[in-house]
Amino acid sequence: MTCFSKTTVAILTGGQGKRLRSVVYNRPKVLAEVNGKYFLSYLFDYLIDTGFKHVILCTGYLGDQIKMVYGETYGSLQLAYSQESFPLGTAGALRLAESYFKSDSIFVMNGDSIYLSDLNLFWIWHKNQERDASVLLTQVPDIKRFGQVLTDNQCKVIRFEEKGDNVGTGWINSGIYIIDRALIKEIPENKIISLENEIFPSWIDKKFYGFKSKGRFIDIGIPESYAEAKNFFA
Repeated sequence: MTCFSKTTVAILTGGQGKRLRSVVYNRPKVLAEVNGKYFLSYLFDYLIDTGFKHVILCTGYLGDQIKMVYGETYGSLQLAYSQESFPLGTAGALRLAESYFKSDSIFVMNGDSIYLSDLNLFWIWHKNQERDASVLLTQVPDIKRFGQVLTDNQCKVIRFEEKGDNVGTGWINSGIYIIDRALIKEIPENKIISLENEIFPSWIDKKFYGFKSKGRFIDIGIPESYAEAKNFFA
């Protein structure tokens, strides 16, 4: 079993959640309640069960609320906060948090989705091939809402297809990555920039791979999927 106790997890929680405003307002979407419990707490419990200890929360919109709820610890997790002074996008927020990292490889996760998969297997797969970055992929019956990640027969990422371009079954970005800290340091500082739309496509020529795995996936980014979360965690 891989020991994750010394590996930093960075969770991206800075999004404004505009598509969710009709049902979750005046709070960050990671504080949306599901069955009487904050969504972020489910993610924290998952990290504890996996063996992580050190979490950096990349906060933005109403980030003070997250710090007020959780403080510096949650169970066995040690929490730290990297607060944007203005919206930086997912890549900009990750770059801002770099000084808090305590490991050479960083697990990066979206705060509004959970993919219950074998992170230990993902880690071993990433490390055995000395990859620069890896994205955990999940298969969904319809890729229209998410876009699609295409890989070659060696699992190297070759293309990201935009949302709505295609429909049907396919492999999507689950919102979980392992990224070398050195690569994160190459992201421009204090610049509004997106991991998904700008940085990832620019890494196609690097050792950037996609790991296809099985597991249960939920993303609460829209009211319909947020409503489904009640059954997901039941």
